[in-house]
Formats: sequence, structure tokens, C-alpha cells
Amino acid sequence: MREIRTVGIVGTGTMGTGIATNLAQHGIAVRLFDVRPEQAKSAVAQAQAFWARSVERGRLSAEAAAAAATRLAVVGSLAELAACDLVIEAIFEDFTLKARLFEELSGLVPEDALVATNTSCLRVSDLARHMRRPERFLGLHYFSPAQINPIVEVVRGEATAAETIAAALAFCRATGKKPITCKDSYGFAINRFFCPYTNEACRLLDEGLATTAEIDAVAEEAVGAAAGPFRVQNLIKPRINLHAIRNLAPLGPFYAPARSLIEVGEADRSFEIGEAGEIPPERRARIRDRLRMGVFVAVLQELDEEVAAPADIDLGAREALRFSKPPCALMDELGGAEVERIVRPALERYGLARPAALDRVGRLSS
Repeated sequence: MREIRTVGIVGTGTMGTGIATNLAQHGIAVRLFDVRPEQAKSAVAQAQAFWARSVERGRLSAEAAAAAATRLAVVGSLAELAACDLVIEAIFEDFTLKARLFEELSGLVPEDALVATNTSCLRVSDLARHMRRPERFLGLHYFSPAQINPIVEVVRGEATAAETIAAALAFCRATGKKPITCKDSYGFAINRFFCPYTNEACRLLDEGLATTAEIDAVAEEAVGAAAGPFRVQNLIKPRINLHAIRNLAPLGPFYAPARSLIEVGEADRSFEIGEAGEIPPERRARIRDRLRMGVFVAVLQELDEEVAAPADIDLGAREALRFSKPPCALMDELGGAEVERIVRPALERYGLARPAALDRVGRLSS
């Protein structure tokens, strides 16, 4: 298997820049390409600023920062990525744009090089049809901020070779990441339940059952969230979250976006969050159950589909989302009867089959 020493990154927005920053810091030579040359140059400046802050905070030595900077270079064409051992696509989440890029890359990269997409919501197998060697193609979904977030979903498409996955896992670990292997499915392992969690928060708001502040305040109790769903959406932008949720549409009406999310997302605004005040116990319990319901239904479904192992789902929840009560461990703690009570309203409302994984609650994380 070809050793990954040089990585090409196509697209230098937030994710591409973050990935490049991480890789260069971990000894990888990185070649950046963007159709907007000024954006690629800005990515280099952002990486250098990140390393400078790390030095100031004592997290990185000045020597290590200087060495990382030497590994980062901007190239003027895709053809200049031909010598890379791995090329990671990190452009806008548009299938047609990505497909065209992969068709072009297929004629440029060596036959034994890996090509990966950083997509968060498109199917890897669908994109792989635009590669000449789909067995060398996979998903590497980094979480933001990629400079420091430890989780990467390593997604195996229908044609992805086992040795490709093995090489990607080793590469992720060598660059300071904690990889999660998952099957090619809408939302993969983490967004599969994170999106319904934020969406259920918006449905609570739509139904007039709670305010944004109240929902955020109860999120810590519900899933141990470090920040509530509305605060997180404002950080990642409701517009981006709406796009991610809309890409889960093939999974059925349970995943359809809430009215308020559509309104705020399409207007490219943020949610207004005031003060929660005192929350009556009955309302607090209702909010808690609904937030857990959004998470539990999706996780139980992905367990039935064998998208990812329970331990990996919980690892992603803890490390990528900062949930101190990860879903599989939390369901085991609550017990089968309580989890069934929480998810039953959603199963009935959306006409969903009872997940078989409900019968394993109590020993999911064992």
C-alpha cells in the first residue's frame, strides 16, 4: 500500500483550510488548489495564524509551527496534484460539481493514489461512479473545526477496497485523529442523529412548546450537550444545517426539516436566543424527551442498518458533538422500557417500524 506523505486538497473554504492546517502540523506535505487563487492564499495565512496562536498558548513550539508552514503550498492547477498520494475534495456540497471534479481527477492522479470526498451528506457510492478506480475512492468526513476536532468518519462506498479503508484509518491515526468506520448511508454515523436532534428542537419551537433558550437550557440534561441545539446551529449557520437535513430526505418524513429551520435557514439568519428563566418541571420533561427522541430514533435505525458500531457512534457523540451522555450508553442506562416510551410517539406519528435494536437496549454499549 502506498504510504501517504503528500496530500492534495481541492477547495480551501472552512473545511479545506482546517484539514490542511491539521495535516501540515502532523508532518504531511499539503498542496492546496482552489479555483479562486486568493482563497487558497488566504487558507495559508489562516493556517499560519492558527499555529501562531497555538505557540502563544503553549500548545505548539515555535520550531514545530515553522516546520508546519514549510509543508503548505498553493498550486495553480489540478494537474499539479498528480504526484499526491491522497487527494481530498472539500468543495461546495453540490453533486454535479463534485462529480465533474472526480472525473477530471481520475485522469490525473496515479492509479495507486487514494481520492476522498469530505462530503457530509452525499452518498460516497454515487460519487464513486465518476471515478475510474472506485476501489481507491472513499469518504473522509472531517468535523469542524478540523484543525482540532478529533473525529473523522471513514466511509466505505459499495466499491471501496478493504485496503483503501485500512490505509485511510492508519493515515487518520497518524495525523492525530480518531477515525470512525461507517457504512455509506445518508448522514453517515454522526449527522444521522445530530440533524434530527437539532430538527426536533426546531419542531418544539414551531409547536410553541418551548423557547429557544429553554430548549438550549434543557439540552445539557437531555444529552449532556456542552452547547444547546440553537447555539450550535448559530455557530455552524442554520443555512448549512438546513442543507444537511434536506439531504436526509430519502430517509423519510421523520427527517423532513422543521418550519422554523426552513425560514431561518433560507433567510440566512441566526436564531434569536434570550434568557430561559425558570422552566416548569413538566415542560422541562417534555423538552428532554423530545430531544432524546430525535437522537434515539435515528440511532436505533442506523444500528438496524449497521451503519456504525455503538462504540463508534458514542465516540463521535462525545468527541465531535461534545455530548457527555452519548446515545447508546444513555439508552442502556435508561433501559428498554423507558427508551421505548420516548420513541413511541415518533414511531406512531411518522409511521415508522419499531427498530429491532430496541430489543438490544441495555447491552448496546457492552
